[in-house]
Amino acid sequence: MPHSDGAGVIDMVGDGVPSSRIGERVWIWNGQWQRPMGTAAEYIALPEAQAVRLPVTTDFAAAACLGIPAMTACQAIHLLGDISGKTVLVIGASSAVGHYAAQLAVIGGAEVIGTVGSAEKARHALGAGVKTTINYKTEPVAQRVKELTAGRGVDAIVDMDFSSTIQLLPDGALAPHGTLVGYGSNAYGDTPVPFRTLLFSSISLRFFLVYDLAPVDRQMAIKNLTDLLANGRLSHTVGARFALDDIAGAHEAVESGKVVGNVVLDLP
Repeated sequence: MPHSDGAGVIDMVGDGVPSSRIGERVWIWNGQWQRPMGTAAEYIALPEAQAVRLPVTTDFAAAACLGIPAMTACQAIHLLGDISGKTVLVIGASSAVGHYAAQLAVIGGAEVIGTVGSAEKARHALGAGVKTTINYKTEPVAQRVKELTAGRGVDAIVDMDFSSTIQLLPDGALAPHGTLVGYGSNAYGDTPVPFRTLLFSSISLRFFLVYDLAPVDRQMAIKNLTDLLANGRLSHTVGARFALDDIAGAHEAVESGKVVGNVVLDLP
């Protein structure tokens, strides 16, 4: 959802919020979730918890990429459990979420395979630590996954499009006792699932909505991201920047699908 994320400086605080927070650099999550207005503005008023202290080593443009992309990646990797020594397939490894998910999986000790849609996006994914990329437009994904894993399939999949990724499972892309974590789908109606494959391979499906994380998961993601930012362990990709007055151009850039990385708005 656009206009959910952002970063800036606290200008005023309400009752019950320490005045010491005025002037604090922060990043924002769920800025427009269940609200008519969001972060595409000069000012936004939010509950205190939704303004998270930003380490001085991270600039505002990078911080504006955290709320949905980085937190989604954080929760997806968290739901996989211990991935040290395992192989993880990141669907859309050059996407905003996928770029963070690949980095977090590598930090967690996994070997990452990523699907991409072009040579440029492959280079971007490799820069995040992905070991091998698969061009889903020109290569049979399940077949390539099996070739890369000696026929076994990957241990886990981080999935941005459940409606297409679920079709890879009957062809052995996910190893027995593997886990698919999904955070989106291009088809939000009913999606058939290969029940026999899921059952006889003991496959786990995990889903979540980043806007509606359980409080304990939200706090864990915030802590993990804060630690990683403070230690300079995450790279961020701002693919394009627009002035607030050119917000239409920013939306058109996102819709074009040509920008590699996040599109952010700069305030005057």
